[in-house]
Amino acid sequence: MPTDQIDLLKRLCETPGVPGREERVRALIEKEVQGLFDTVETDAMGSLICTRRPRTGKKVKKTPAKPLRVMLLCHMDEIGFYVTAIDKNGFLWMNAAGGFDTRNLFSRRVLVVADSGDYKGVMNPGGRPVHISSPKDREKIPEVKEFYVDTGLKADDVKKKFKIGDYVVMDEPAIQIGTKVVSKALDNRVACWLGIESLRTLEASGSGHACEITVAFTTQEEVGLRGAKTASHRVQPDIGFGLDVTLACDTPGVPDEEAVTKHGLGFGLHIKDSSFISDHRLVADLEALAKKHKIPYQRTILAAGGQDGAAAQQAAAGARAVGITVGTRYIHTVTEMIDTKDLFAARDILAAYFAVA
Repeated sequence: MPTDQIDLLKRLCETPGVPGREERVRALIEKEVQGLFDTVETDAMGSLICTRRPRTGKKVKKTPAKPLRVMLLCHMDEIGFYVTAIDKNGFLWMNAAGGFDTRNLFSRRVLVVADSGDYKGVMNPGGRPVHISSPKDREKIPEVKEFYVDTGLKADDVKKKFKIGDYVVMDEPAIQIGTKVVSKALDNRVACWLGIESLRTLEASGSGHACEITVAFTTQEEVGLRGAKTASHRVQPDIGFGLDVTLACDTPGVPDEEAVTKHGLGFGLHIKDSSFISDHRLVADLEALAKKHKIPYQRTILAAGGQDGAAAQQAAAGARAVGITVGTRYIHTVTEMIDTKDLFAARDILAAYFAVA
């Protein structure tokens, strides 16, 4: 993966931003997309709405008076926590913003984001450690409310620096191992990367595009597609693309028929999930386009879960919508893993669609 592209994905993943506090991610993206769009605005929910008007080029000699409106929805938020209490000993207690499997939360390094600054900390559940616990103690899987953060600061300092409503994210660097990228928050900074890099690829091709392209970097997806709903009502697209990660359970312990996607087989052409069913005509169009350009892909269905494509489909009078996904191992952990082949395939199919839409 080229250094500049891995650098962008790394910066996106390592920037903290839980649902409702995506402003740092938005600022990074706003700086990154300068010159790529004709208008860039932030709506009342905090979503960044970026629109690029049609362009002439090698394939487009004249732009239409009323272009097709194509919208990409890329949520900026990552799962995390809000501080709900600070006890007399200076420990921080939390409420989850997004879905967690608490088996993955033991002994984690975290970052507490407060008005007074960013502070390193560690997260653990209350209770006896292994050396003094009973076998019964070790069988218990704690709930989120039983986890606390230790910042290493004295109680008096904690009460001065932190308050209810500060937020907490995992604190792990993004790394590249072989053809894979591993990081926290690939869900869904992958989509943010795609929203930027697919437009850069289109621009570099010089083909031009007859459609109007809006990329909405949305807020609060992890708690109910909230930012995507308001952004979609504002844009009222003809075509909506929900960009997201999806499961890649091509790992030990999962039956092959439950894998959803497999690494290295290409982007996920999303058919359905709990929130929406993709437009079958768009699915067919994208499949034909992928075959024409030899872009690897795999059809995907997610038994449970949702994504921003549902908001585009149901906004105002409705839109035709489809999902483009990137298979990700170990979702909602600090070891989320993608294959760069699948990431590039997702970028390339989007750029190819813009050129002919």
